[in-house]
Amino acid sequence: MQVSRTRALRGPNLWSRNTAIEAIVHCEPNECVYADMPGFEDRVRARFPKIGALQPHGADQRLSLAHMLAAAGLQLQAQAGCPVTFSRTHATVEPGTYQVVVEYTEEAVGLKAMEYAEQLLQSALADTPFDANAAIANLRDIDEDERIGPSTGSIVDAAVARGIPFRRLTSGSLVQLGWGSRARRIQAAELDMTSAVAESIAQDKDLTKRLLHAAGVPVPLGRPVKDVEDAWTVAQQVGLPVVVKPQDGNQGKGVVVNITTREGLEAAYKTAEQFGDDVMVERFLPGHDFRLLVVGGQLVAAARREPPQVLGDGTHTIRELVDIVNQDPRRGSGHGTALTKIRLDDIALDRIASEGLTPDSVPAQGQRVVLRNNANLSTGGSATDVTDDVHPEVAARAIEAAQTIGLHICGVDVVCETMLCPLEEQNGGIVEVNAAPGLRMHLAPSFGKPRNVGVPMVDELFAPGQDGRIPVVAVTGTNGKTTTTRVIAHLFTSHGWRTAMTNTDGVYVNGRQIDSGDCSGPRSARNALAHPETDAAVLECARGGILREGLGFDRCQVAVVTNVGEGDHLGLNFITTVEDVAVLKRVIVQNVAPDGYAVLNAADPLVAAMAHVCPGKVIYFAADRHHPVMATHRAQGNRVVYVDGDSIVAAEGSWRETIPMRDIPITRGGVITFQVENVMAAIGAAWACGLPWQTIRRGLAGFMNDSDNAPARFNVMDYKGATVIADYGHNPDAIRALSQAVEAMPGNRRSVVISGAGDRRDQDIVEQTRILGQYFDDVILYQDACQRGREDGEVLGLLRKGLEGAPRTSYSTEIHGEFVAIDHALERLQPGDLSLVLVDQVEEALAHLAKRCAEANQTAAAN
Repeated sequence: MQVSRTRALRGPNLWSRNTAIEAIVHCEPNECVYADMPGFEDRVRARFPKIGALQPHGADQRLSLAHMLAAAGLQLQAQAGCPVTFSRTHATVEPGTYQVVVEYTEEAVGLKAMEYAEQLLQSALADTPFDANAAIANLRDIDEDERIGPSTGSIVDAAVARGIPFRRLTSGSLVQLGWGSRARRIQAAELDMTSAVAESIAQDKDLTKRLLHAAGVPVPLGRPVKDVEDAWTVAQQVGLPVVVKPQDGNQGKGVVVNITTREGLEAAYKTAEQFGDDVMVERFLPGHDFRLLVVGGQLVAAARREPPQVLGDGTHTIRELVDIVNQDPRRGSGHGTALTKIRLDDIALDRIASEGLTPDSVPAQGQRVVLRNNANLSTGGSATDVTDDVHPEVAARAIEAAQTIGLHICGVDVVCETMLCPLEEQNGGIVEVNAAPGLRMHLAPSFGKPRNVGVPMVDELFAPGQDGRIPVVAVTGTNGKTTTTRVIAHLFTSHGWRTAMTNTDGVYVNGRQIDSGDCSGPRSARNALAHPETDAAVLECARGGILREGLGFDRCQVAVVTNVGEGDHLGLNFITTVEDVAVLKRVIVQNVAPDGYAVLNAADPLVAAMAHVCPGKVIYFAADRHHPVMATHRAQGNRVVYVDGDSIVAAEGSWRETIPMRDIPITRGGVITFQVENVMAAIGAAWACGLPWQTIRRGLAGFMNDSDNAPARFNVMDYKGATVIADYGHNPDAIRALSQAVEAMPGNRRSVVISGAGDRRDQDIVEQTRILGQYFDDVILYQDACQRGREDGEVLGLLRKGLEGAPRTSYSTEIHGEFVAIDHALERLQPGDLSLVLVDQVEEALAHLAKRCAEANQTAAAN
């Protein structure tokens, strides 16, 4: 068994809506049915007993090692605590080769689990040891490191429950909620509206206390100190006991409370110095430690925090009791669990020493041993929910504290005896405010009712009914998808939306190109959706990106499929038939929003059949309104777009909207039939997004098919009275459509300049020139700058083969270099001739053509 390639599918993909790891697995003939391998399954189960059932699809199946790899990869993650349920093993056209797909929730965990799964099977094959427990423990550690923490996770979960999309911007807790201009960002429990000034105030405990005191909020007396002597002076002024803490500390680090002696104060001062440059001394307030959570001017949760402690049983030592408490599965080493393990560190040793105890002391039955003075969960403390006990006056003081500092989300630390009466009546006070409060104590308290505090935080970011989404149109197909994408984006811009567009030419936002090259993949889509100026997005989704990584979004408002043809890179990545291509292309249709639309080509049977997987509604388009699919769909009261005479018609039931094709320059009055299809698809998408018809009309009238709006998409130029057309046609279906469009245009002698992409099948390259030989008098061949794995001259040989017996071609030649070939074609042109140039280096070739045409026309005008 050999795993040749493993990659992460980070969005909805060919196999699932879930993120997944896809691996290509090659099995030897004797490994294609593991049941025929004596003792192998027993060896696997001996090493990993929890691998589970290995016949998920029926006991009669004869499963390979690839199937067992999928089961192991899934179960290793499940045993590590990851919520995964989906796996699939698919036999490819290559004997003994399989595609193994296993769901993951954290990419690093999924990749490592597949690595361990391979090691497990290899160890069973070689009968060598494999430590499954160590592997699972490592996966659990990776998961804890990679997974969003509980505070951020609660906000993300609340957002997902409202249908708000999210994206992690870092490996930490910085997360974007929503898309484009409607996006908001959070970091842990901080919102993007939290000002740096408010956060800075909250970090300065002395300034915080002075502002709160001025606002009439009860706080303990005290101030920052310069040294130990100054600290002792303040302690005597405010009265013992006191609290010593860093002025800008967090998570209770360096805080020592209930200090009653000079010696204790000196030790506390040294501790506080380790966590901050400035130290504060303030009056110690007796009572319990409470945390009140304020969100958007409302108290949403409250908890009483207890310091880390153990309860004696008269048998175990303090060290043993700590170990027993730490066995609680809710306790972990970081912030990823509900509670944190208790540490017997120097602070804990000093604390128990003050009571005359050591780690080896055996506390009496019922004796409480406190291991720290502060009650932070991050140091091993616990929490009890008291939200329902908070007196209205206490809540009011907490809200005032948050508003005084300027925090939308604020953790207010209160020390008092009870939450049942006002602070002033019990000499309680607010000792601290936190700009980024931890939420674990509210989400999963040790005792009491959990509070879903992520919900009010999301409500603070997004008003009721808002989901942070913008209109997103996904476009795919074999031909026409880039032009369709550009037309839709132009219509959106005409509507006043700042539009992001991704296609094979680049990424554009609000008319500005922010990236170049082939940007039809998921990474470019994510970048477009993250841009703050994006009000709507039109995303071209090519097959390569879907196969490589999945979609760059969770769902779209509209999915457009132009067509499915044989020239779509067949033979690559196990996509060998047009039916395979259709299954891949329909991924965008499967991920349409329930209130969205799929815009489908009714004349293409493979595309029309995608309607049954669409969660939303369908708009069909086709030139022939009497096509059975169109007629049936319209009869059912659904939306269709078709051609009626010299106009394009949108209809729903008895309602009709007619747009004459003379008002749509890109169609050249309806002569260019493939552009008519592209426009119908674009009209369907704009209609689905609710654009006004006057906007659609205006937008179509203003879309010119030039090298600026649609580079290398039937760009028509004049060369001394001859017509030159530049296009990027690169497969048989595109060549056929272009040839038919050119045939409908006037022209005396017709020539074509063509190369071939080396990553196409031999028959596809041959078919291109076979088609051209039926329509063109002159065929000029050139070799692409990049042969994409082909030997030098190999593609030209296939192109020559297609011209054998050409019924129309009377002249053909081979030229080395694209620009030399273009110049050769131009030199042969006479007024009234027509030349189709199929470019390879799009930007450079268009610039070269424009320059040559301008020079020639200028010379002709001068003569």
